[in-house]
Amino acid sequence: MRLRQSWVSSGAVAQSRLRAVPDEPRDDRLTVEQLAQATGMTVRNIRNHQSRGLLPPPDVVARTGYYGPAHVERLNLIREMQADGFNLEAIRRLLAGGDDRLVRFRRAVTAPFEAEAPEIITQEELVERFGPVDARNLEKAERLELLVPVGEGRYEVPSPTLLHAAEEAVERGIDLGAALETVARVQRSMGSASRAFVRLFLEELWKPLRAAPDLEERWPEVAESIEKLRPVASETVLALFKQTMSAEIEAAFGRELEKLSRGKGKGR
Repeated sequence: MRLRQSWVSSGAVAQSRLRAVPDEPRDDRLTVEQLAQATGMTVRNIRNHQSRGLLPPPDVVARTGYYGPAHVERLNLIREMQADGFNLEAIRRLLAGGDDRLVRFRRAVTAPFEAEAPEIITQEELVERFGPVDARNLEKAERLELLVPVGEGRYEVPSPTLLHAAEEAVERGIDLGAALETVARVQRSMGSASRAFVRLFLEELWKPLRAAPDLEERWPEVAESIEKLRPVASETVLALFKQTMSAEIEAAFGRELEKLSRGKGKGR
């Protein structure tokens, strides 16, 4: 998703620059300077990636090198892999197996599960929705990444659904601090569940692939398997939650009703 968004936004910048030069062809070709601006890299870094074999050479027209969408996507991929801890030599070896297959596999592995579009909320809107929020609860919400400060009294909300659920809880009389503590406990439980699915993927999909002699040919197969299993993991967690939640509610409120019944009996 980020790669596609980066290309859309960077393409718009590049197109505006191309329009500023009447004699330039109005297509998606970029000079090295335009490519640097579109990707947020320096020309020197781009040259270095080319010399290392990380970036395909440009198309040369009238002694000018032109780059396209594939170069933008490759540079964005390199930057993301560096952020994930890969060094340039490891990236070069991975890219040597075929960029399209690698991009698809990496997206299948790292794409968010049913990601929501983040929203921006101001401090005033936060107070309007939750009432005065003390510093302790605000710090807890930030630690849980329900709110991410972006400056000037504004916050990014990575999951508007979670924030809306918290708002509903507060409106029904639940203390905000108690609601946040429950989110923290559930988050820890979800970490355990997520690790269980990751272990399943590693043991059943990744390790057999890593040991296979036809590794290069099987990249698309494993990427497709992971893409299809991602919603299965979400559906499994939701189904199990509904099942266990029903059992817990029945047991807990059964005990409470029994206590209430006993109390009325003693009052007679």
